Amino acid sequence: MSQQHSAAQVPTSPTEPTPSTDSAVATVTRRHDWWREAVIYQVYPRSFADSNGDGMGDLEGIRSRLPYLRDLGVDAVWLSPFYASPQADAGYDVSDYRAVDPMFGTLLDADALIRDAHALGLRIIVDLVPNHSSDQHEWFKRAIAEGPGSPLRERYHFRPGKGKNGELPPNDWESIFGGPAWTRVTEPDGTPGEWYLHLFAPEQPDFNWEHPAVGDEFRSILRFWLDMGVDGFRIDVAHGMVKAEGLPDLGTHEQLKLLGNDVMPFFDQDGVHEIYRQWRKILDEYSGERIFVAEAWTPTVERTANYVRPDELHQAFNFQYLGTYWDAAELREVIDRTLDAMRPVGAPATWVLSNHDVTRHATRFANPPGLGTQIRLAGDRELGLRRARAATLLMLALPGSAYVYQGEELGLPDVVDLPDEVRQDPAYFRGAGQDGFRDGCRVPIPWTREGSSYGFGDGGSWLPQPQWWGELSVEAQTGVPGSTLEMYRAALAVRREQPDLGAGDSVEWLRAPEGVLAFRRGDFVCVANTTGESVTVPAYGRVLISSSEVAETGGEAKVPGDTTVWWTTA
Repeated sequence: MSQQHSAAQVPTSPTEPTPSTDSAVATVTRRHDWWREAVIYQVYPRSFADSNGDGMGDLEGIRSRLPYLRDLGVDAVWLSPFYASPQADAGYDVSDYRAVDPMFGTLLDADALIRDAHALGLRIIVDLVPNHSSDQHEWFKRAIAEGPGSPLRERYHFRPGKGKNGELPPNDWESIFGGPAWTRVTEPDGTPGEWYLHLFAPEQPDFNWEHPAVGDEFRSILRFWLDMGVDGFRIDVAHGMVKAEGLPDLGTHEQLKLLGNDVMPFFDQDGVHEIYRQWRKILDEYSGERIFVAEAWTPTVERTANYVRPDELHQAFNFQYLGTYWDAAELREVIDRTLDAMRPVGAPATWVLSNHDVTRHATRFANPPGLGTQIRLAGDRELGLRRARAATLLMLALPGSAYVYQGEELGLPDVVDLPDEVRQDPAYFRGAGQDGFRDGCRVPIPWTREGSSYGFGDGGSWLPQPQWWGELSVEAQTGVPGSTLEMYRAALAVRREQPDLGAGDSVEWLRAPEGVLAFRRGDFVCVANTTGESVTVPAYGRVLISSSEVAETGGEAKVPGDTTVWWTTA
């Protein structure tokens, strides 16, 4: 296996020598349209690195590991929420959008992290949660305390209930986390009163984006973090925010089964696009090519493309690709549809295999197809890792930008056997909602072979780690030829060095055996064998990297099952 990237040592402190700030900033800013080909690394702050031994990851811990991310070869770091929050949904219930939750640190820590990242040539993208706030947000607390008729209630969706005494929800919408999407409040006088809308947990009331104060507030929040120096925003539930006029009934139960298949009265409404056009004007006032990334679950990639028109957002996650199984025909179809959808709007395709909301792809691919993106079965771990490595090289070879979820570079599987009593996913406790097994992909990652939490911190970890976690640690894999970590490092180095990789909007498909994908991009050729058997293909040139050993003789290459190979013909 070709490995062309030198091993990087595991960083232990934020004081490791770094490039001068001026030279690093120059490195960051000289790449025009950097986001079109960027590899962006998602950090889930709770589970990345713990600096103070309380068992919970924090900003200072992330800061201490920034040199590791630089050496890995990524372009930017996306941070899941670290704002002030009661943590009813792991920080996606924000009580103060301009404050750092004490469990993660302070605003000074955020400032230091941003500055250090820039000094290392890394960009920082932060999460923004505009669809809903926490029920502990000052607006919502006042809305409850002031009772019916309070102007603050107009900033959320408060409605009288149906039925003789208002005992029924205002409509039939269901929460994504299960149960009704409405909760009835107890008014200040102690009587049952109005209902409020929450598409997620009851602790996450939805904003009413028809009210001008909501838009004003979020434009101010954008400027606050842009002035802090962040390089962009990942927009949570970017397809939400705007609701259909009158909040009409859906007329059906089991609405979760419709998600991703139909435009819903509370998701993917056309009105969201006017919000993003306003936001884009703000972002364009700032130098340095700041970006927006949409988390938009839409029925089709064509509707996803609406979010990345030239005057709106820059990127949108490709959930259709994430949900595609390790199958050549299915993968080719979604690749073609994605490129065809993005080309007319001039936006880059994005590719992603894992994130904090879905089962890691090393575990998804270890199981049979058709089980969805939340799986509680370990499957065949060896098979899953082999396919995951191959899928990664395929993803990194495609035109556009790619996202890497923390720990996937270590080949981490989901932890599927967490005891029920340690689970914290709010969906787990609402029986009719999602499967609620997201904790399995959120277990703190291992940095060292040994220690109370395998180098995560000195005080254990907020979710228990498996006893074999150290075998997959950064320490155990660094410098080991053929390890998953070194494969990622090598692939990202090759991607930077090869002029035909990264940005682009098309591939040239090559003839290949059934179950095999083969395409050319200039002098670069990628072959991905999704079958379990070896196949023989032309030896297209010099092997740059492969996910497992490839034998070449007489101008032909024998590619093992579940393997991806990169060649250069130059």
